[in-house]
Amino acid sequence: MKKINQILQEWPSGTVITSDWLKKKGVYKQLANVYETSGWLERVGRGAYKRKGDEISWQGGLYALQKLQDLPVHVGGKTALELQGYGHYIKMADREQVILWKTPDVRLPTWFQEYDWEANLEVRSATLFFKNDQGLSTKTLNQIDITISSAERAILEYLYDVPKQEGFDEANYIMEGLSSLRPNTLQQLLESCESIRVKRLFMYLAEHHNHRWFERLDSSTINFGEGKREIIKGGKLNKKYKIVVPKLLREDQ
Repeated sequence: MKKINQILQEWPSGTVITSDWLKKKGVYKQLANVYETSGWLERVGRGAYKRKGDEISWQGGLYALQKLQDLPVHVGGKTALELQGYGHYIKMADREQVILWKTPDVRLPTWFQEYDWEANLEVRSATLFFKNDQGLSTKTLNQIDITISSAERAILEYLYDVPKQEGFDEANYIMEGLSSLRPNTLQQLLESCESIRVKRLFMYLAEHHNHRWFERLDSSTINFGEGKREIIKGGKLNKKYKIVVPKLLREDQ
């Protein structure tokens, strides 16, 4: 009883714990089975548990990945922008959509992928930044601390999804509202960004909206690559950034 009470005290409400975490606390498989039979634990999937009768959300599952398994996966793109108040132009879906970002080498456990979180979880597997831990922050949701992209990183992740998962017009509207981005953070992320098309599209939209932080960016230290990139088929070639995009309103080029 003393051990399970200690575990319950250290276990944040609404979160998932893993068998590996239990082992570190001295609770091995046989004892975990006893706790499960006794009604202290309820299995979420192989190697993962929740408190008996506890309501868990995707935040509680992500907590286990980030804090207990130390996996480099975070909330990014559209979802991170929404969580920071930049979702005014984002179309609302019937079911909550959650965009998670990781690199291709990171494997998410089966229990997390197969559990019904009552949300549409979409995982982006891409190496978008040379330094993958840049531009991340912590946000408390449902009293659970999770790692999400800063607005500066999230807009670059969002543009990565244009046009396959996200629309060009919506990206333009979102960029219009990003008047308070931090130029130093943006500079570091743009220099670290591996995607030529994302960097060009970002600079193109940022310049169009003439945000004050845009003037403080040093494009000479950012690698924009060679040749043109087609963002939207049937668009117009912007000669400065060498991208094919639809013509924006109030654009003279």
